[in-house]
Amino acid sequence: MRNSGGIVSRIIKLLSAGAVEPGLVKVVEAFRRETGNDVNVVFATAPAIRKRLGEGDAADVVIAPTDLLDELVKAGNAQAAERVIVGRIGVGVMVRGGAPLPKIATVDDAESIVHNQASTGIYLQGLFERLGIAEQLAAKTTRYPDFAPVLDHISKGKGAEIGLGATTVIIEAEAKGLKFVGPLPSEIQNYTTYGATVVTAGAARHAAQALVCYLISSGAKAIFSAAGVE
Repeated sequence: MRNSGGIVSRIIKLLSAGAVEPGLVKVVEAFRRETGNDVNVVFATAPAIRKRLGEGDAADVVIAPTDLLDELVKAGNAQAAERVIVGRIGVGVMVRGGAPLPKIATVDDAESIVHNQASTGIYLQGLFERLGIAEQLAAKTTRYPDFAPVLDHISKGKGAEIGLGATTVIIEAEAKGLKFVGPLPSEIQNYTTYGATVVTAGAARHAAQALVCYLISSGAKAIFSAAGVE
């Protein structure tokens, strides 16, 4: 495929964690404009990315938590030298738009706690167990595979539902009926670090390498930072 300038372009298959979507969409748009390479992006949770890759799903670039990228390197599907760090994302608290703002440090007044089953949800489950409140919260905790149904649950709620998720997607969803209360307190905060790597067996290797390099350019970093990716 050639762009209007006669330069051969490639379609890059990008499999990415959903937490970076608010910034990544804009970064990919800029990359397309500047290079002429198209990018086909599929967003999924980390467990879903692991499953897709395990089932042979084709990808040129993967953006995911660094522990998942470690697995790719160990399996010979990526090279450590081709990995870059995109940034880190913390856990935030949300309520329905117009609902009273809860005290972030307590969950006693919440009618229900809603979060996902991805990286954020895995951390939260462990946190509740460490705090000794897992059993107390079990009856009023709802977990969904990803953020979309969490958003739907909270935005359409009627009572004192509290949602938890990646700060980036909560902030982006404020226009869809959510209110970002704030990040978890520092003493219980958890950051997930996201990296990007070229997949060894990818079909568009050179274009994929260009995209990975672009993700850490000054322009891309500014876009990610504005979206809440630290």
